[in-house]
Amino acid sequence: MHHNSSAVEFLLLEFSAIQELQLLHFLLFLALYLVTVTGNLLIICAVVLDHHLHTPMHFFLMNLAMQDLGQASVIVPKSMINSLMNTRHISYSGCVAQVLFFLSFLASDISLLTVMAYDRYVAICNPLQYEMNKQACVQMVASVWITGLFDGALHASGTFAIPFCSNIVNQFFCEIPQLLKLACSDLYLIEIGAVALSVAIVFGCFAFIIVTYVKIFIVVMRIPSAEGRQKAFSTCLPHLTVFSTLVLTGSFAYLRPTSNTPSNLDLILTVIYSMFPPLLNPLIYSMRNKEIKSALAKLLSLRHTSNST
Repeated sequence: MHHNSSAVEFLLLEFSAIQELQLLHFLLFLALYLVTVTGNLLIICAVVLDHHLHTPMHFFLMNLAMQDLGQASVIVPKSMINSLMNTRHISYSGCVAQVLFFLSFLASDISLLTVMAYDRYVAICNPLQYEMNKQACVQMVASVWITGLFDGALHASGTFAIPFCSNIVNQFFCEIPQLLKLACSDLYLIEIGAVALSVAIVFGCFAFIIVTYVKIFIVVMRIPSAEGRQKAFSTCLPHLTVFSTLVLTGSFAYLRPTSNTPSNLDLILTVIYSMFPPLLNPLIYSMRNKEIKSALAKLLSLRHTSNST
């Protein structure tokens, strides 16, 4: 144990002492990151450049892509650089920045997914009332970003207000549960309370989304055409799958007692909730959307075979 109440830097988890395996980790994370960045940038560009996509749903999708891009960029590049340079160091300010921005993007993601579920509910269940104007969309998205930033600032200030007895973080980025294990005082209980409150709010969002989709499914089942039902289900089920994975793995990672030694389970859960949603969201929410696919085809100067026939 390093008894330094004011750590100058932290040491992140080393994936392996073997240089070849460290390089393998770098290449794996690089591949995941490039796919994540490419997918989300394509969505942002498609929505911005195609006026057909200037609708509430696509505006929300664009903001989701921006949040996912930010979430991945806050944690993955530093881990890749450390593996490539065979080092474990991250500065104190770098660690604070990771906690602040990662939690901000994560909270914004969850808030926006909840807003998107409500948007789908109104569009499908009350189509005659569905007149969400541009100003309302901007206000909702602004509140999502502000809420996320407030949540990140709350957790960052709560975590780094406590003195640390060690600077060894058993995770590939500065994750709050791992940082709290290093605490030298009982002040960490305040942050644990804040984490528990956040998790309760997340489960509240999860319950809201479940109830919303149950109502959507009831309406969808009344659609006479099989094609119509299929189209509605294809936009709902992936949303539930990714959100469920994010909530369950994230909550398990934050609420389960952490061990003093690095755990493969801790690592796997963290990779799943921190890296997979930003990777999968562009594929699930957007690539299944005909308007987005059409816009991407124009963006990439591709032509659908249907256009040539």
